[in-house]
Amino acid sequence: MGKIIALANQKGGVGKTTTTINLAASLAFLKQKVLIVDADPQANASSGLGIDVRKTELGIYQCLLDKIDPKTAVCKTQVDGLYIIPSHIDLVGAELEMINMENRDKVLREVLRPLKEVYDYVLIDCSPSLGLITVNSLTAADSVIIPVQCEYFALEGISKLLNTIKIIKSKLNPELEIEGFLLTMFDARLRLANQVYQDIKKHFETMVFNTVIQRNVKLSEAPSYGQPVLLYDPESKGSQNHVDLARELIKKNKVK
Repeated sequence: MGKIIALANQKGGVGKTTTTINLAASLAFLKQKVLIVDADPQANASSGLGIDVRKTELGIYQCLLDKIDPKTAVCKTQVDGLYIIPSHIDLVGAELEMINMENRDKVLREVLRPLKEVYDYVLIDCSPSLGLITVNSLTAADSVIIPVQCEYFALEGISKLLNTIKIIKSKLNPELEIEGFLLTMFDARLRLANQVYQDIKKHFETMVFNTVIQRNVKLSEAPSYGQPVLLYDPESKGSQNHVDLARELIKKNKVK
């Protein structure tokens, strides 16, 4: 039985999509069968894996609104063992269209449930908001990874996200756990980055991943080539960081 993990933080620019793409690719590299669900209308996870969303006829929008079989919306990527259900700009209107649906908070859960039998890990790339699609993502997930950038205002909004998780746990998904806080964009040369790192570790203790994603040029360049950094530059620090994170995630879940 696979595990569904949402990557969420309503603060934009924290490396959420970058983490989704590269963690997924690293898990696949480590012989896991992985599916990304692109639940962000910006569709950056899709384009970052070389999917031309303008030519994609089926995606998460059709799964949610038209009730199509999610397996028909799955696309292969350049990485062996890594697949994606792409997003589309149409997803912007999905929240309004879902307003009057029965059990509107649990639509994605029903979509993804059969896929847990097929994949070792299903990673949901959430949009930087706490709207209905993100609520659906957290309701469908077994756990959530919260990327936190090592910059000023890093803790801004986390309390709001934690409160949302608490509400979803109490009303929609009692099994939801925090997989961990992931520190991203870390630059050891900066005093501020080190201070944020210490603050997060002090505040959340064992809930913080040991692996830290360092600021890396190759990591920023890779999406424009439609590739995870593992293909774009496998020797880069960004690639090594994400493989380490994937190993840590696999080890953590084997222990449970």
